[in-house]
Amino acid sequence: MTNTDDRAPARTNPYLEGNRAPVTQELTAFDLPVEGQIPTELEGRWLRNGPNPLPGSIDPALHHWFVGDGMVHGVRLRGGRAEWYRNRYLRSDHVADALGEEHVGGPRFGERDFGPNTNVGGFAGKTWAMVEAGGTPMTLSYELDTIAWDDFSGTLPGPFSAHPKYDPTTRELHAMTYAWPDLADHVQYVVVGPDGLVSKTVDIPVDGWIMLHDMSLTPTYAVIYDLPVTVDIDLAMEGRFPFRWNPEREARVGLLPRAGDAADTIWCPVDPCYVFHPLNAYDQADGSVVLDLCRYDKMFEHDLRGPFGDSLATLDRWTVDPAKQKVTEERIFDAPQEFPRHADHVGGQAYQFGYTAETRDAGANAEVFGRTYKVDVQTGEVAAHDHGSGRGGAEPVFVAREGATAEDDGWLLVLVYDATTDGSELVILDATDIASAPVARVTLPHRVPDGFHGNWVSDASVPPGE
Repeated sequence: MTNTDDRAPARTNPYLEGNRAPVTQELTAFDLPVEGQIPTELEGRWLRNGPNPLPGSIDPALHHWFVGDGMVHGVRLRGGRAEWYRNRYLRSDHVADALGEEHVGGPRFGERDFGPNTNVGGFAGKTWAMVEAGGTPMTLSYELDTIAWDDFSGTLPGPFSAHPKYDPTTRELHAMTYAWPDLADHVQYVVVGPDGLVSKTVDIPVDGWIMLHDMSLTPTYAVIYDLPVTVDIDLAMEGRFPFRWNPEREARVGLLPRAGDAADTIWCPVDPCYVFHPLNAYDQADGSVVLDLCRYDKMFEHDLRGPFGDSLATLDRWTVDPAKQKVTEERIFDAPQEFPRHADHVGGQAYQFGYTAETRDAGANAEVFGRTYKVDVQTGEVAAHDHGSGRGGAEPVFVAREGATAEDDGWLLVLVYDATTDGSELVILDATDIASAPVARVTLPHRVPDGFHGNWVSDASVPPGE
């Protein structure tokens, strides 16, 4: 791995280079060029969110990838056509001031002014942009214009997360949240009902400020990843991204019974590591819990500006025995990979397939993404789609075919960057045979920078005009 410890001044930043460099224009384009045939069942919007700092707003030597101004991108599909593409900044006060616009208003936790830059999706009939570490969600129009900060209609008492987990049985969202520096001694479990209102919160004591990026969910447990990336006061005093690898902190995973309270949490030690993104989780008949996840050996030890300079993640399985408070670790797939996804309808259940993006060291490679993987987590068999020379696919989003009976009967929507043309495409793959040629390729009017997360939002779930 390339170490990029940047306490010394630097003229370049690998997280502002190549396709991680921000774009400077908000565009709207109609009737996008399509190669192949877009399935007519795909009627809705592919949405994506990521950091895109405003020109002149950052010091490149100190900038951390996670804190750029948020920008959402979207493609509307209908009738086998790509009707439009739009990209829009999230209108925080900072962005609105820079663009000479009025502030959007709405309540926010701690009066923070950090536009959500991490995830975007549809829930309870609304389009939501989300971020972690104390940020409040924002609601967007169908055309991706910012409406307002939104604390779930006044029911969210604290921060939210960029990584809520959807329970397909109860139709709830579940999140583990944290906030530096407000929540100094606990994290908070939040449940949002199908009506878009918070129905439950639980404060869970922890020792100091941890970076709690994501969670896992089973029918029995909400899972807490208490891992050794914590606030570094020296970095915070310098006005920098404050989280760093902490070798003195014990790594552990917590099982909070969904029907219980904080005191019922079962804590189990694990080897020191870090997890940004779990794939899926489920309960087993013997009472153990399976956690499939992308595991890093270390995080933010030397690379203080982004996630790819100290180690790269492998796809691992943790089997947690609550009775013995023991975690057994095994490797599912040892290639570097990230941004794992599964079919929504198998969330929290025993399942077969996960989909991930090949990753590379940002300091040593111009582009961080490569092939798209389909992993059979039961057999270990892996299929891959090679997007071609100079091309790499970001987070794959699975969309099930209507009436499908097989878990993988559907499509993968993948944002692909082409370094040879400095352009981007929305590529649609047949999830049952991802190694085959794409079903369709939609040419976007400009490149979409490497970002974080997105979702398919059907018109049935969030209709036009909402």
